Amino acid sequence: MDLSIVMINYNNATLTGQSINSIFACVPQIPFEIIVVDNSSDSSQKYNDNHDEVIVIKGVENKGFGNACNIGVKRSSGKYILFLNNDTIMHKGTLESCVHYLRQYPQVGALGTRTLLEDGTLDHACKRGFPTPRSSLYYFCGMDKRHPDSKRYGVYRQTFITEDAISEVDSVAGSFLMMPRSVFDRLDGYDETFFMYGEDLDLCYRVKELGFSVMYYGKAAITHLKGQSGLHIKSQTVIFHFYNAMLLFYKKHYLHRYNLFITALVYFAIKAKYMLTLLKMKLGKS
Repeated sequence: MDLSIVMINYNNATLTGQSINSIFACVPQIPFEIIVVDNSSDSSQKYNDNHDEVIVIKGVENKGFGNACNIGVKRSSGKYILFLNNDTIMHKGTLESCVHYLRQYPQVGALGTRTLLEDGTLDHACKRGFPTPRSSLYYFCGMDKRHPDSKRYGVYRQTFITEDAISEVDSVAGSFLMMPRSVFDRLDGYDETFFMYGEDLDLCYRVKELGFSVMYYGKAAITHLKGQSGLHIKSQTVIFHFYNAMLLFYKKHYLHRYNLFITALVYFAIKAKYMLTLLKMKLGKS
């Protein structure tokens, strides 16, 4: 088996089925399988079960995205693993070209592709720098928008890398993250401390620590229906996990690198942003 596509479903069988159908509509010219890990509360949900290539793992306790992905990989058999959001639409040729690139360059430990929003614009999360205190400050101050070609100010969203480029980056998004199984196994999978959000950044950080590169492959694409899941559903629980992931990532990878003053500023900024987001959500509902 060349490729195992691991997809997580949580109470959205319609979206998951749509994504699965888009893959088969592309008629991939490589042997592949789709592993759906269902950690929903509704075990009666149905998917596209007309294909032998689709394996559904039901009855999984919801312990977070990383935990579900790890379970999916254990059931899979592909030489390469693709972690794919269930709110994505596959484009023709994307799977084959990405697998071919990984075959051609064995030093690549993780790969992401050009990810488009429904309106055709780029989802900037598909190529990112690591959220250091400096890069995060430039981002939140809007410096990347004022200086998009600057490698200093645009590092958070990698704005200096064109959409159709092939370039090494710090991180790619978990909405489409392909990697050799051998690298994933060496990392011992996703860190399940991250319930949702941040696990892709952490995985890419550890890929680089192993000496492999993380690549943005802009010659292929998918569409990400971003408004149908994640932060866009305006859930207090989801918002908590989003900002908590920032704290977890900082504690794990940066706490030992920065002094107490910088750490206090980072913690304050994250907590303040979290409270402001909750306030805006509350005012929006009132």
